[in-house]
Amino acid sequence: MLDLDTIDRLELAVLPTPVQFGRRITEDLDGPRIFVKRDDLTGAGGGGNKVRKLEYVLAEAVASGADSVVSIGVTQSNAMRQLAGTAAGLGLECHCAVITDRFGIDTPDYREGGNIFLTRIFGARVHPCSESDDQRAVIEDIAAGLRSEGKQPFVIPYGISSVTGALGYVRAVREIADQMEPPAAIIHASGSAGTQAGTVVGGAAYLPDTRIIGIDVDAAPERVTDDVGRLSGQVAARLRLETSDLAGRVEVVGGYAGPSYGAVTPEVLEAISLFGRLEGLLLDPVYSGKAAAGLIGLVRKGRFSRDDKVVFVHTGGWPGLFAYRSEIAADLGPG
Repeated sequence: MLDLDTIDRLELAVLPTPVQFGRRITEDLDGPRIFVKRDDLTGAGGGGNKVRKLEYVLAEAVASGADSVVSIGVTQSNAMRQLAGTAAGLGLECHCAVITDRFGIDTPDYREGGNIFLTRIFGARVHPCSESDDQRAVIEDIAAGLRSEGKQPFVIPYGISSVTGALGYVRAVREIADQMEPPAAIIHASGSAGTQAGTVVGGAAYLPDTRIIGIDVDAAPERVTDDVGRLSGQVAARLRLETSDLAGRVEVVGGYAGPSYGAVTPEVLEAISLFGRLEGLLLDPVYSGKAAAGLIGLVRKGRFSRDDKVVFVHTGGWPGLFAYRSEIAADLGPG
């Protein structure tokens, strides 16, 4: 396999992120030993999994001579927040197309708080759009307008889920392999495919006996599986990794997303509460909370033995708690 260290990368994240044993959540679930890979602590832009991807993607942008970046996400996009924060640190003008109607919450907290509030603090220019719009056309139109002004924009796909971006999670698995004995499984949220594609390829390269389990957050596990399989093959080709059964390593578990992307379910509320009061960890209701709900569900179904070590990748997203404040507060009760 091509050495990861030969590929251009900007050092934007605080790495390596720690792996911490979740003693109290392990005891509460009476299951495998649960470890948390703290990718909520990557630092830039408020932290989260996208910073790893941006280390490689923004290295390409800078090398191309770009003076601006353009991407697309939803109102409460963790990716847009982290892109805006890292771009600010590099002096790149940031333009975020924001899909305002993908999920049906229309409260001031959702429209103006959480991630979108921080995205604006980081100086990004926000361009509202609709889910019915062609994503590629929207961001290409913004880029064309910037070019007409004499600027050199660099276009980044939804979720920063590209072959280049996924390299960040190949590196993350290498970190895990250096930090602990091989776990039975690595579990994380899976939606736009980049995180899991990189983790699948990293697993094949560095932890061949570890299962990589993505918890579908889009209520579309078949689509997510297809996207992860396609992108992981492209990442493996980029790294010249020879593997006979890469597709067989793609495991996406459905049933924990609720009726749609962004839906707050009882299982997610339980996961947020358990990790909060037992480990002092903040999970968001859209990504890390759903992944934790999946982890809890799989443990309760007996998918792991008590002797197994399971790594939960905490992908961040804590600002989303404030966008869903009313929904989450109603579950907390008097305090």
